Amino acid sequence: MKIAVIPNLTREYALKTTRQVVEELKKHTCEIVLADYCAEDFSSDGTLLFSDTDNAIEQADVIVAIGGDGTILRIGKIAARYSKPILGINAGRLAFMAGLERHELDLLGSLFTGNYKTDKRMMLEVLIFDKDGLCIEKHNCINDAVFSRKTNRTIIELTVEGNGRLINNYWGDGVIFATPTGSTAYSLSAGGPVVDPTIESIILTPICTHSLFSHSIIFREDEQMRVYATKDDETELCVLCDGEPPIPIGKGCSCVVQRAAAAAEFIRIKSDSFIEILNSKLRN
Repeated sequence: MKIAVIPNLTREYALKTTRQVVEELKKHTCEIVLADYCAEDFSSDGTLLFSDTDNAIEQADVIVAIGGDGTILRIGKIAARYSKPILGINAGRLAFMAGLERHELDLLGSLFTGNYKTDKRMMLEVLIFDKDGLCIEKHNCINDAVFSRKTNRTIIELTVEGNGRLINNYWGDGVIFATPTGSTAYSLSAGGPVVDPTIESIILTPICTHSLFSHSIIFREDEQMRVYATKDDETELCVLCDGEPPIPIGKGCSCVVQRAAAAAEFIRIKSDSFIEILNSKLRN
């Protein structure tokens, strides 16, 4: 078995946790591939391999991502591209996506005995179309796609359609399209519902809307959502996919949000239910 270990070394406990993970994995028969930026912190005794992140993930059988939710989401999207399962280890704060905490690393042996399950999580695909209807960009999300104003925080008017029919015009700070996995992230903070990740769906949550209808709506997973600035002269929009840097959407352009063909696959070693994990994280 070849295991890729990809940490976010900017996290306070990430380096220490990564060393502990490596030592735990060395107890088993496997090849360990570390992200190449870890080379300075690990001695080259011949037992470790180093590679850039994409190559490490492509070559590995299992991916171990060490950090917070942002790290796990970023690595999870790359792993999904290669249909590889990922185990998140929390070296941050809440880390809803983490399968193990720092004090549970002795459970890594389950990767070699097969004593674990995998959860497939639906992803969203964001397509950006120019004025002529030509698709010019594609992006995937595990958590959410957030549409807001590009340059300032004044009210913006957005039109949202579902399968070609008007859903609503929203006046406010923007809208969130979330997966069930992302229902516990920004959507929850904006007043959206918590959705069990096994219920595949798309959650639409307006952000600070100036409207009598301000509630979230849950759609089927095969709904094709279209969003655009209601007024042609509207200041340019942007979309943030899983909290990554904003992607500008030019004037007159529109976006489609739909279920992605790929799915993220997360390893679950512990038997905690979704509700137990949710209660534990929020309580902490």
